[in-house]
Amino acid sequence: MKVTGYAYPWDVLEDGFASRARDLGVDEVAVALSYHSARAATPWSPSRTAVVARHAAFYRPVSGEWGPLRPSTPDWAGSDDSGGEAVRLLNKAGIPAAAWIVLTHNSQLGYEHPDLVVRNCFGEAYPWALCPAQPAVREYAAKLTAEAVAGLELSSVILEACGPLGAVHQHQHEKTDGVWAPAVARLLSICCCDACAAGWGLDADTVRAQLANEIRRLIATGDLGLTADGLPPSLTQKLLSARQMFTDKLRAAVLAQLPGGVRIVLHGALDPWVTGALPGLTPAAPDDVDAVVLFGWAPATGADAVAAAREALPERVAIASYITAVAAAPVPDIAAYVGELAKAGAAELHLYHLGLAGPGRWPDLRTATAAAHEN
Repeated sequence: MKVTGYAYPWDVLEDGFASRARDLGVDEVAVALSYHSARAATPWSPSRTAVVARHAAFYRPVSGEWGPLRPSTPDWAGSDDSGGEAVRLLNKAGIPAAAWIVLTHNSQLGYEHPDLVVRNCFGEAYPWALCPAQPAVREYAAKLTAEAVAGLELSSVILEACGPLGAVHQHQHEKTDGVWAPAVARLLSICCCDACAAGWGLDADTVRAQLANEIRRLIATGDLGLTADGLPPSLTQKLLSARQMFTDKLRAAVLAQLPGGVRIVLHGALDPWVTGALPGLTPAAPDDVDAVVLFGWAPATGADAVAAAREALPERVAIASYITAVAAAPVPDIAAYVGELAKAGAAELHLYHLGLAGPGRWPDLRTATAAAHEN
């Protein structure tokens, strides 16, 4: 199995990172060139314990014409091209570097441009979720991608949030956990902005009312385990088809900016209704990419997800599993888990996270990498 380790620019630029990555034996390091707000621990740093990224930022130079959506620069990064510096440092050290690009997750731009974000059937805006149906969002994603990869030697381009985000997503001090049944969360994640509604081919107000009424009905049952709704299948299929159409347009705009021959890796999920950092794959997505990264942080379901994807996707598309070594509860036997993923059909292991995992979790990364290379 190929192993890709993820890192932030400031992790890579910290003294000792390249030697640790080389010693670990990862085949590639994915550097975040566009990322959302975060408070990121820095357990390897001799001078600080965390980096506070107050807002979403672009870790390459921001210049030229951007349209209405223009990313912010990070004053905490020490340079206007910390991402490029990190990639070049890895290149110099002989370690392949990938561009890790987060596309539609940007709360700062969402707050500044509420007309360009996902809106549910009640008219509520999700500022963390730029809507792929909006032409300005697709223009922004394309420009972001072009500027991210400009002038860099890259082994891969890894696309995160290349599609819609929805109702269930960490936001400030989150107080919605455990409130919505899966069926409710799915319906609350259907964007009902005017741009999305134009793709339905239906009366928008009627659809919004149907969604709102069904959500209220499901909530009133008090059943937090509900996974199915009572909407007509013909309606939900039209809503899904419109979402997938706009997601395909977003991905096409992004991929058009990449040089020929670059390896394209897409974070995604087999369930077409999934929203978030790893959004549901559209029927056309496998034709556009070299690998699909599936969420594998839950060992109880990770191997099953890989097996289902291996059966569903073309053989030429590599299946990767995204696992974490920084969860509150470590994987009891990470080597065995990696073996299960490989047996299920995973050709790649994507490790989170080479900066957040300090000395206390480094043995897990080492074990996982070694197990991947044995499979």
